[in-house]
Amino acid sequence: MAIPRSGHGEGEDIELTSRYSYDDVDFESHNEAASRALLGPDTTSGVTLDDSDLEMEPARRRKRSTPIPKLQLMTLCAVRLVDPISFTQLFPYVNEMMRDLHVTDRPSRIGFYSGLVDSLFAISQLFSIYHWAKLSDRIGRRPVIFTSTFGIAICTTLFGLSTTLWAALAARCMSGLLAGNIAVIHSTVGELTDESNQAQIFPIYGVVWPLGSIIGPLIGGTLSHPAVHWPDYFGNEWFRRHPYFLPCLVCSTLSLTAAAFGLRFLEETHPLKRATSRLDWKSSGKSGKSSHTASTSLRSLMGNPLIRVLCLSGSALSFLGSGFDVVFVLFSFSPIGYSLAVAGITAAALQIFLMPWILRTFDLDVTYRFCMGLFPFAFVSLPMLNLLARMGADSEGNVTAQWVRCALWVGIAATLAMSRTAALGFSLSLILLKNASPSPEALGSTNGLAQFFQCMSRSVSPAFVSSLFALSIDKHLLGGYLWVIVMVGVSIFACFITWKIPGARARVCGS
Repeated sequence: MAIPRSGHGEGEDIELTSRYSYDDVDFESHNEAASRALLGPDTTSGVTLDDSDLEMEPARRRKRSTPIPKLQLMTLCAVRLVDPISFTQLFPYVNEMMRDLHVTDRPSRIGFYSGLVDSLFAISQLFSIYHWAKLSDRIGRRPVIFTSTFGIAICTTLFGLSTTLWAALAARCMSGLLAGNIAVIHSTVGELTDESNQAQIFPIYGVVWPLGSIIGPLIGGTLSHPAVHWPDYFGNEWFRRHPYFLPCLVCSTLSLTAAAFGLRFLEETHPLKRATSRLDWKSSGKSGKSSHTASTSLRSLMGNPLIRVLCLSGSALSFLGSGFDVVFVLFSFSPIGYSLAVAGITAAALQIFLMPWILRTFDLDVTYRFCMGLFPFAFVSLPMLNLLARMGADSEGNVTAQWVRCALWVGIAATLAMSRTAALGFSLSLILLKNASPSPEALGSTNGLAQFFQCMSRSVSPAFVSSLFALSIDKHLLGGYLWVIVMVGVSIFACFITWKIPGARARVCGS
């Protein structure tokens, strides 16, 4: 529906069904729009709506669905894969690499240096996320995405060529700094969507990280030490001196391929930088600048109550998700490889098949609270499964009772299903942040701030939870279950935070 705006010619209309809400019109939810007036005429903009427009608009919005930009989405998913692949590809061989670099004569210290190499990537990423996002709000999404992607490819190659600990740490640090474009990619996905197609796009995008976390270790574990595994092809001196170069080279090639593919097909999505837009920003008469530009300073974003709550709840979500994964591995009452593989498949299936239905059926704020509310039950179920395993265990600790084994696997499946359903909150958080952004131009900074808090929690959570778990067991605090009380308490606090998020359906539908 196009409405003539005063001060313009009859042929110059403003399209109401844009990606972003704007102040001229304030739509309520689908259920309420037909029964409520929209604040009357806007004297500043000259927009007027009669009763027939109010009655017809919700129905028209429901019928009109923006086509999914398939090529754009596929390109973004390819670029997004670079981060998890680069982050996880060294996991299978990092201990061997530290041993080969002769960083210490004590085998017990190998784990410390391996952890240092692993964590340096995440720590570096933490301090670059907001700055990359802020830069993308100024110069556009494309330059930031592809500069960082090309940089990651180069740094990954340098890591494979490292012959000293300091060289490995430097390459890993640079990779993390350049991988801070995650918030920029999130923003680009948000700018490609609107309320009519985000139920299909966000679930597909949500599958990328789990997929990359599977591909990365497969590449690292399979291709390291090629001179030993395939001497006929890689038996030369080069690959003997650099046994970890091949997996790094493959990951770098994937990064460069994704970047080249994106340079060819990915269009600029920043509202003020793209050449063409579904909304004519120049209609404001300000040389292509939106008439609703909001400040994107860090202070102004933190001063926004909704953004502040979403950052805090996202941080809690990341803390709980990482903490659960750590505790699940520590319990080790099942074959971890099979369980985590099943968990990954479950996460992908939930994103693809369940998430679209959830977004179409339920309010975002209610669903977000439900996901967060699953964590207390997930943490409580772990010691219950442990007690069940002990009931059917023999003197050597093996579970022999058939009914116990069946009940244990059913319980493990239910627990992992709860945790992966709770993890859907990450996709919901992206949509909530998109809707909470003070303006389209501030979306990058908004996502950058939220990702900073999430990465900070993800960096702290594994060490905190594993230390608390060990302390509970060693000191027999509360029967060894002090960690359960603490994590359930954090989960309840996180649930309380989500109640500070106001109803989100109206904003999704175009408030």
